[in-house]
Amino acid sequence: MRVLIKDAVNKIGETVTLMGWVAARRDHGKLIFIDLRDRWGIVQVVFGPKNMELLNLADKLRPEWVVSIEGFVKARPEGMKNPELTTGNIEIEAAKLEILAEAKTPPFDVSSDGHEIGEENRLKYRYLDLRRPRLLKNLSARDKIIAFMREWLHKKDFIEIETPILTKSTPEGARDYVVPSRLHASKFYALPQSPQQYKQLLMVSGIERYFQIARCFRDEDTRGDRQPEFTQLDLEMSFAEEKDILDLMENLYTDLARSLFPEKRISQTPFPRLSYKEVMAKYGTDKPDLRKDKNDPNELALLFVVDFPMFEWKEEEKRVDAVHHPFTKIKNDEARMNLKKMKKGELLELAASQYDFVLNGYEIGGGSIREHNPDVLASVFEVMGNDQKIVREQFGHILEAFEYGVPPHGGMAPGIDRLVMILQGEPNIREVIAFPKTGDGRDLMMSSPAELTKKQLKELHLKVD
Repeated sequence: MRVLIKDAVNKIGETVTLMGWVAARRDHGKLIFIDLRDRWGIVQVVFGPKNMELLNLADKLRPEWVVSIEGFVKARPEGMKNPELTTGNIEIEAAKLEILAEAKTPPFDVSSDGHEIGEENRLKYRYLDLRRPRLLKNLSARDKIIAFMREWLHKKDFIEIETPILTKSTPEGARDYVVPSRLHASKFYALPQSPQQYKQLLMVSGIERYFQIARCFRDEDTRGDRQPEFTQLDLEMSFAEEKDILDLMENLYTDLARSLFPEKRISQTPFPRLSYKEVMAKYGTDKPDLRKDKNDPNELALLFVVDFPMFEWKEEEKRVDAVHHPFTKIKNDEARMNLKKMKKGELLELAASQYDFVLNGYEIGGGSIREHNPDVLASVFEVMGNDQKIVREQFGHILEAFEYGVPPHGGMAPGIDRLVMILQGEPNIREVIAFPKTGDGRDLMMSSPAELTKKQLKELHLKVD
């Protein structure tokens, strides 16, 4: 039975079978040393002259070959121990060797941190790039963060529910990725920019407390902290006010940081809650970095920016638009009920129950209390310049659902990728995603996006110009 390398330290005096990759090889006369690596660590294996057949087989080993080794676990003598390794007090005296797979020489060193290697080369051979310890550490941290969130929210009576990936194209800010339908000619699905409408419909369904580790898709220009597809913690609560949502998120992120990253220090608790007007006037940005020492990566300055404006003016389109999305509740109740009577200047002065979550100068999430009155929601779409017929075509499902008893509700959607990036001290989110895209949205490993065959285009009723 295979023993993991990390467990070999407890097997001194025993014979074990280890499996993994040859990380390095060193020849010392009639002794061959290899560093054997698996996901859990590295251990030194020694081949000696007692078994020349085994020694000759070991002489063939090259970096990144996959092997199975049976050997005797010995304590290293004093002066020969390696304090930099968790297995540095032991070595394996090889008795059997089986080569499971040979490997070509990798195009780059997988044992370094990888920062010295061109990113395009790393992404082309991402399956090799992921062998480096830094990226394994990042993915492990991501896994622990998601697991902590799940367990924490389950204890608060939230239910994790998956929502559809194939959905409908609706105007929500960014461009949609669209998917043609084979069975319904000239019609298209869209990949969700977020589960916004579905989670609100779950509130209509009486779920009351929902969350999901959600995949989201937005066809927009990418940056160091943005990708065409990304992951967010998506949650929604019924019968909740703004304070309830913010208190929940503050408690979750405080517990997460203290449990998983005890070396980190939260600058201030409770987290500051500053208005949009206040931060813009004082800092000139809606995502200020409030760290006392901007050079301290272990300082976490978390805050909420609240009271965003509900509407903004789109000069190129000559119309009012929602700053975040039209489902946000306006704070002034009198204004909510009289939107269609208001002038442009009055609309632009309205504050919304919209809030952003900020960490060290990065927006890591956003949310709002939702407008649950279908008449008010219809008015919001109308003052944004939408024809009522088109509104009914695009959003009729949610407007109709709201006529069947919808509770007041709100939520938030913090990003997972950006959070891990900051906590791991990485320069961009591509370093914490297993298979990311390039800055211009390409997957160099899979060579996508790619052309379709003529047969596929015909089945999908498409012609390419």
